[in-house]
Amino acid sequence: MDNRELIRLALEAREKAYVPYSKYMVGAALLAKNGKVYQGCNIENAAYTPTNCAERTAFFKAVSDGEREFVAIAIVGGYQGAPVNYAYPCGVCRQVMMEFCNPKEFRVITAVSEDEYMDKTLAEMLPHGFGPSSL
Repeated sequence: MDNRELIRLALEAREKAYVPYSKYMVGAALLAKNGKVYQGCNIENAAYTPTNCAERTAFFKAVSDGEREFVAIAIVGGYQGAPVNYAYPCGVCRQVMMEFCNPKEFRVITAVSEDEYMDKTLAEMLPHGFGPSSL
């Protein structure tokens, strides 16, 4: 699957975001090694700390289905309308990625559109990360 298609699926997931408080909609599309894509959106909560990011929603859906090997994730975010800035994964989401992905191979694609995006490895996004190989 190419970057454009993964970004398109992240944009589609973004439309399902539950964001009554921040109004900041995020969508993610996680590509498993077997080619299956898991979509996730951010889901807010009035108590704030139970809020879940789009990236973790996608990962938790995939892991709960038995997936353990991943290739890439596309992330898009912004207020209503088309995204205008890149939405980067938070530290907690980067840590979840470290748990399941090879940081030198797993790609994190942050996008504004299917044509405007950055493609970096998890190691570039989280240098000196702590993961299972650290134990």
